[in-house]
Amino acid sequence: MTSLKSKPITNLSVQEAFMLAHRRHHHTITLFRLLILITFLTLWEYTTRAGYVDIFFFSSPSAIVKYLYQMTIDSSLFRHTGITLLETIVSFLLVTSLSLIIAMLLWYQGSLSEILEPYLVVLNSLPKSALAPLLIVWLGTGSKTIIVAGISVAIFGSIISLYTGFCQSDEEMLKLILTLGGSRKDALFKVILPSSIPLIISNMKVNIGLCLVGVIIGEFLAARRGLGYLIIYGSQVFQLNMVITSIMILCAIAMGLYKIIQSLEHWYKKAG
Repeated sequence: MTSLKSKPITNLSVQEAFMLAHRRHHHTITLFRLLILITFLTLWEYTTRAGYVDIFFFSSPSAIVKYLYQMTIDSSLFRHTGITLLETIVSFLLVTSLSLIIAMLLWYQGSLSEILEPYLVVLNSLPKSALAPLLIVWLGTGSKTIIVAGISVAIFGSIISLYTGFCQSDEEMLKLILTLGGSRKDALFKVILPSSIPLIISNMKVNIGLCLVGVIIGEFLAARRGLGYLIIYGSQVFQLNMVITSIMILCAIAMGLYKIIQSLEHWYKKAG
């Protein structure tokens, strides 16, 4: 009489099954995203060719591809996209570093946070487009004004978010390190910051989009190059291909920058 031996379920096989299911889920999500995009572009192209939608006002995917090719040939694509991308990255790096430093100072000096909190709330609530004319008067036109406009959109909300996250750190860990003779500085660098890395990365994901918005607002008013300038100029001369192509490029930039930070988040989770 033969006995059947069942293969034991090990932790490795469970992990492999989980990873396989995770990959399948990820591939399914990606497939549906592509299907939505392809369906939208197909319907857009069809409605313009069939005359249901006026191509002069709404352009079409084929017209955008032709204009994109034209911009590539005359190098305007790289010139305008490059300047907008550079201004966005500079604004983002300054917002990330300044907001982190200021949030650390606010947590370290509790009285300072009580003094500055109402001002931060007011400045965060202020429509940043209202500041753009003042920035032009103070700083003139050019990249400096646009970078400051990008910073102004994101920095105050970033400071408030980081400071709030710092204040919600593990109270027991803070009490423990202070009880063992550690200083408030030790608590900041050994408890607050290490436990707040997911918050900082999440904050960066929000800031990259806000900085891009701020840069475009600045380019609307104070630029002679960049994608924001192309959008304003194209709308003034009724070249809607230029406007919509610039918007599509902005969508690609926003997605690319977001994916970079998301990759950083995934790397941190795996390393942790």
